[in-house]
Amino acid sequence: MTTWNIWWWVTLPYIALVVFVVGHIWRWRYDQFGWTSRSTQLQEQRLLKWGAPLFHYSAFAAIAGHALGILVPKAVTDWLGIHETFYQDVSAVAGTAAAIGVLIGGALLTIRRSAVPRVRATTSAVDYLALTLLAIIVILGIYLTIGIEDLTHYEYRNTVGVWFRSLFALHPNVKAIVGAPLMYQVHAVAAWAIFIVWPFSRLVHAWSFPLWYLWRPYIVIRSRVAKQPQEPGTGGHEWRKIGVPY
Repeated sequence: MTTWNIWWWVTLPYIALVVFVVGHIWRWRYDQFGWTSRSTQLQEQRLLKWGAPLFHYSAFAAIAGHALGILVPKAVTDWLGIHETFYQDVSAVAGTAAAIGVLIGGALLTIRRSAVPRVRATTSAVDYLALTLLAIIVILGIYLTIGIEDLTHYEYRNTVGVWFRSLFALHPNVKAIVGAPLMYQVHAVAAWAIFIVWPFSRLVHAWSFPLWYLWRPYIVIRSRVAKQPQEPGTGGHEWRKIGVPY
């Protein structure tokens, strides 16, 4: 239990969690007008149309897969009767597909943000840092899925998952993560780094769920095309002179 191990696997995670929570509270309290993705759709639409849906849907799938793989202990899947080989095969296929989707979508958005001058002008240094960390996380995720889990059938739920859950139990199991391969450790450190950056970048728009869309009233859309007035006696209404009763 060295000082470096305590720093990387105990101190850093808790610092990241505190900054993540407090940073979001501060941002919401003092910068609500900046709580947005700063949409650049008007500046460029062609790359955005393909890159944004691919990136976001793939990211949601990857996050869901991480939540199931890290937060759900191996004992639970064993109790449910899910064979380990089947679990690893499904995890490898789904994880690889999600990671490739995130990588391609992110690449399109990054090219768009760096190559289109009007979009580049709206990008801050923190946004570039967040994009860099995302790229590191995604590339490492693909490598870990294809290069380690598929080839060696390494079970990260017995090391990384145990350590991650122990943080929330306030009893960090440092030995579990120290025993993991180096690239898993780098992957975890990059994840904590993006947690620190998150509240101060445009990533905060991830929490702006438009839930009110579920119960908002219908929108009445009226045509802007001028129509000829109906002739008397048509449309179910009869013309009559003023003052003349029916």
